[in-house]
Amino acid sequence: MRLSAKAQYACVAMVELACSHGEKNPVHLKDIAEDHGISQRFLVQILLQLKGAGLVDSTRGAMGGYLLARAPANISLADIINAIDQAPPPLPSALGGLHTTPAVQAVKTVLQEIQVKQQQRLEDITLEDLVKQTQPAGELTYQI
Repeated sequence: MRLSAKAQYACVAMVELACSHGEKNPVHLKDIAEDHGISQRFLVQILLQLKGAGLVDSTRGAMGGYLLARAPANISLADIINAIDQAPPPLPSALGGLHTTPAVQAVKTVLQEIQVKQQQRLEDITLEDLVKQTQPAGELTYQI
């Protein structure tokens, strides 16, 4: 699986927003950019694309910024990646032009299985899961 830098940065930004989920004030784009070393101009494009996909909401003004549009448990890595990088094309396109031999069929089958498992894994991992991974081991968190 190959992810663009844009998709990877989108995942980082979304984890940052998820860490602040439930707080009253939106997260400033400048803070995300500075904390992670992402260009603000590039991050604006990413967040606009995520907003268009219905994953984030934004507010304007001095107190403006970005918030998740849904709970972290309801946003998967697949949602984010597919919003930035279009869904992957069905594999394997290069093998389609070859003769249908047992070797070609075996490779096609395995590559298709891998792609399905990758997509399933991305759908299984939520922002909530990633937020838990950002917590230091042994740190207690309380939710109401």
